[in-house]
Amino acid sequence: MSFATPPLDRLSPLLERFRVRAQLFHTGALCGVSLFERQPGRAFLHVLRRGELDVEHHAADGLNPRLRITEPSLLFYPRAIGHAFHNPPVDGSDFTCATLRFDGDEHNPLVRALPPLIVLPLSQVPGLAQTLTLLFAETDRGRCGARLLADRLFEVVLIQLLRWLIDHPDAAGIAPGLVTGLTDPRLARALVAMHEAPGEAWTLAAMASKAGMSRAAFAAAFKQATGTTPACYLSEWRLSLATRELLAGRAVKVVADELGYSGASAFSKAFKQQFGAAPKDWLRDATQPS
Repeated sequence: MSFATPPLDRLSPLLERFRVRAQLFHTGALCGVSLFERQPGRAFLHVLRRGELDVEHHAADGLNPRLRITEPSLLFYPRAIGHAFHNPPVDGSDFTCATLRFDGDEHNPLVRALPPLIVLPLSQVPGLAQTLTLLFAETDRGRCGARLLADRLFEVVLIQLLRWLIDHPDAAGIAPGLVTGLTDPRLARALVAMHEAPGEAWTLAAMASKAGMSRAAFAAAFKQATGTTPACYLSEWRLSLATRELLAGRAVKVVADELGYSGASAFSKAFKQQFGAAPKDWLRDATQPS
């Protein structure tokens, strides 16, 4: 008896390593000007249910200073960026909004790979309508456990959005990187393998074999899709994981061994090249009260 090969899951290995947590903070009308201040480690996911609005940004953030939104849409800020909503002063517009916290903050590979703002009409994401129906039902009725359930449903909305982005990177304006690499089915097989087993002894030949390509073809396609070499990507992935493990209290030697380094000194050298400080110094600075 033969079994069909299951489809490749490009997101789960990422989200299992770097979790995201949503927290509902508003549902209902917003009237006049609403400010959403920048806070380190805090992202936003807004769902415009009804109405129109202007969105204002600081010029220093590199975004369009003013956007006009005229249909029900998702507004996703993966990083800490301040913004303001300008809604009608009386009737306003209807929103359901959540903050997001990504493990690793700015070191999270998905956060680094995404543009600072994604605006997407709700009608463009398949399956989103059913999730939003459940989300709105919970936020509108206010039943027992509604807030916690709404938080989980917002995380489902985010996963559905990320799925869409992987399948439509050009439409979302995503630059070469992790997301565009996952778009290519061949490269995705190699990327998922590295995400699942970062401590393996990954040679170029081993990565190319996962992709079903020659070494030269794989290296060229990988660089074109992601903007970096396979070796550099693997190093960045391992070091991103290392920051999470160090913050969790894991010892430097243990982290080095699990991530495939020959020893603590080799790991520390690579870490310092990437982040400008030795692991213990980086951890001290990262855990100091702001």
